[in-house]
Amino acid sequence: MGNKNRRAYREGAPEMIKSKRVVFIEGIMAGIPIGLGYFAVSFSLGIAAKNAGMTAFQGFLMSLLGHASAGEYAAITIIASAGAYLEMALMTLIANARYMLMSFAMSQRMKPDINPIHRFLMGYFITDELFAATISRPGYLSPVFMYGAICVASPCWAVGTGVGVLAGQLLPASVVSALSVALYGMFLAVIIPAAKKDKIVAGLILFSFAASWAAGVLPGISSLSEGTRIYILTIVISAAAALCFPIKMDEEGKTP
Repeated sequence: MGNKNRRAYREGAPEMIKSKRVVFIEGIMAGIPIGLGYFAVSFSLGIAAKNAGMTAFQGFLMSLLGHASAGEYAAITIIASAGAYLEMALMTLIANARYMLMSFAMSQRMKPDINPIHRFLMGYFITDELFAATISRPGYLSPVFMYGAICVASPCWAVGTGVGVLAGQLLPASVVSALSVALYGMFLAVIIPAAKKDKIVAGLILFSFAASWAAGVLPGISSLSEGTRIYILTIVISAAAALCFPIKMDEEGKTP
């Protein structure tokens, strides 16, 4: 790594003046805490898969290709109840619908002439945490950064599910519950630095927390499923934020 790249890495320079190697390493570093959280939390997913009659390899393959806890839980529920394939597809589509919105948001932050293959791969591997880690970076989004994070996070999620299937019912419920908290702590570690840098982001985060709580207790909307409430809140809050606080970027993808 040359002196220029070392200085760029230390100073957090825009991705366009960093080498792909530096950006990839930054992605790996960002993916390590995400992967550790995934490995711990996917234990509970593996136990659910075990109860549904799935093998360790099936659980591993499901998480390796699925990348979505809510969608996988929905699929496992249908498998356990011997539901139809169409029912499973529809449940998974609804549970994972929020990822379409995240993909749209990332697409707006990418270079217009970027290879469509990169767009497809970033959209395919997107998760809540990988989206938060990637979208918070300045300038145009680099697929190399997300690939670095994916190299760590995705295998950890898949392996954790497989190990959870093997563990089965051996782990006490209290231990599984404690491990599940790790994912929320990891997500807070992703959003807090961005909130410290921007008061608008901090205000939107607090408002999102309040709106999510209100949606769970108010009549009418509280009767909807949790996934549907998240989908509605994501559309409304993100659209309002984009209209009220638009981010202007120059031709090089820098914010003024």
